[in-house]
Parts: sequence; structure tokens; C-alpha cells
Amino acid sequence: MNDEELVRRIHRELADSYDEELELEIEDRTIEELAEGVDARSEQDKEDRRLYFRELFRLQAELVKLQDWVVATGHKVVILFEGRDAAGKGGVIKRITQRLNPRVCRVAALPAPNDRERTQWYFQRYISHLPAAGEIVLFDRSWYNRAGVERVMGFCTDDQYEEFFRSAPEFERMLARSGIQLIKYWFSITDEEQHMRFLSRIHDPLKQWKLSPMDLESRRRWEDYTKAKEIMLERTHIPEAPWWVVQAVDKKKARLNCIHHLLGQMPYGEVEHSPISLPERVRHDDYFRREVSSEIVVPEVY
Repeated sequence: MNDEELVRRIHRELADSYDEELELEIEDRTIEELAEGVDARSEQDKEDRRLYFRELFRLQAELVKLQDWVVATGHKVVILFEGRDAAGKGGVIKRITQRLNPRVCRVAALPAPNDRERTQWYFQRYISHLPAAGEIVLFDRSWYNRAGVERVMGFCTDDQYEEFFRSAPEFERMLARSGIQLIKYWFSITDEEQHMRFLSRIHDPLKQWKLSPMDLESRRRWEDYTKAKEIMLERTHIPEAPWWVVQAVDKKKARLNCIHHLLGQMPYGEVEHSPISLPERVRHDDYFRREVSSEIVVPEVY
């Protein structure tokens, strides 16, 4: 990739990053307006964005139906999102949860274990985040940290690493036997694409916080992470909880493909709801609304 192409792709990445905010404005904008974007684009780019938004909103409507079915049937779902830094895991998680009830569909993004957690059974701190009936839990990274970052960065011993591969398939079979459906996604990007996304984050003040020292070190150890990923997929791909690889170089296509695939993993259907009617407000003659003190009113700067 030459410098001119790299700059063009970084600019496009920055422009695409604002699409998330535009997606939330669908009630106020048409797809045609959204397709115009934040900068000048070719007609093909605009058509691609129109298709993206049309499909995204259609799939999100299906996710709402899926949510209703999960609640109605008491289904329990765990979805793991794994992949390299900047692979797009957070982006698809946002699109999945964007229009769902956070009491039904929630995200678990655990920090590094503390001193006490390091002495626990490895899977113990994840268990409290597992779903009850009628819940969906999305893990933004998961117990597979041990097979990836912990292995590559030397945060676990060889014995702990091997014990993980003995335990993980049994742990996941136990989840399946208990009625929890486990779906595992690996987001795959190229060396070149990660390089470009990291540069984009460096040049975007709103995203620089996403680049931790660990992320930068992972860039240097690309090949070590590749080897660890290959071993992980080989040793933990089981019938009860297979791995699914999402081609994620194109972020928008990755989001659509992942959500489409996710919807196909459950036999959900339309759930009948009772008609909703707004009741009349009860009024009392002795009720008077008190004035709010101006001292506690937020100033209307805008």
C-alpha cells in the first residue's frame, strides 16, 4: 500500500466511524440522507451505504423478534466475540445491542483479573455473568484470553495453558448440557488492515483511548498471535460449541454477515403481543404542580 492509498483509507476509516452516530438518527433521517454521508463520495459508495443501512435496520428488526422469542421461551444464550485488536468486535456488539432491551441482552467485558481472581479456578469469574432464562449475554473477549493474550504475553505458565485446553471443551459441554447455547465468533483481519486501523486510531483524538500499550505490543507480536489463534481454533472447536470465523476486513459487511449468521443459529419466530392501549391519565382537582427552583435547573446553553 503506497502513502497516498494509506492516507485515503485512513480518511475513509475516519468518515465511516461517524456512521454509528448517524445510525441512531434513523427516526429523523431517511436512508437517502444517511447515504450522503459526511463527505463527498462516489455514487457506488453511496449505493453501498444505502444497502448497508437498509440491511442493518432490517436485521436489527429481526434481532428484536429474536429477543422476544428468547424471553418467551426462556432460552439462554452466550455469544463470544474474539479476534485481534481493532478487528471490529466492539462495532458488531454495538449494532446487536443498539435497539435491544439491556435487561435482556447485556454485554460482559471483564477487566484484567485482580489478585484474588488470579487465585480462583480460571473460569470462576466468568460464571456470574452467565445468563438466566430469557437472557442473552455477549462476551467482549472471554475465557479465551488464556489461549490468546495470556499465552503470547507470558501471563500464564505452560501448565496453566495446557490445563485450559483440557478444561475449556469440558466447561463448554457443561454449559450446553445445562441448556445454555454457546456461539463463538472469531473476527479475522489482515496484517495490513490492522496496521491501517491502528494508524486511524492514532490520528483520531476520539479513539486514541482505544490504543493501550498492550494493543501496541500485540501489533509487534502479530505472528505469535497468529500461532496462538490457530492452536486455539484447532483445540476448542467442538460440536457443542463450534467456532465461526467472520471475515472482518470490511467492517460493514462483517457486521451484517455476523448478525445474519447469528439470527440463523436459533429457531426464533414471531411472538404474539397483546394490543397496547394508552390509559387515560387520572386527574384530581386538588392537584397542583409545583414550580421547580431555578437554582437546580440545568442552564439551557443550547
